[in-house]
Amino acid sequence: MTRDQLIAGVKDEYARLLASEDQQHFHQTTQGVTPQKYYENLLDMVTGEIERGTFDNFQNGNSIVEAVANDKHKWLSGWEK
Repeated sequence: MTRDQLIAGVKDEYARLLASEDQQHFHQTTQGVTPQKYYENLLDMVTGEIERGTFDNFQNGNSIVEAVANDKHKWLSGWEK
């Protein structure tokens, strides 16, 4: 899969997650950051990592989103939380 295809898959998956968020629960777990801003920041970081080749061995966007959800520190060089 090309990096452009991986980016498109990741965008689709984060859009799906954003659409299904429970707004009140989200605010309780992310210290007041809106879901839109959270996913926008996450997408920017993941896209940057895709462009650097971090996820070249991944088969699709969903597998990238799952890997990042399981360990942001491992996959996102800019993750500071």
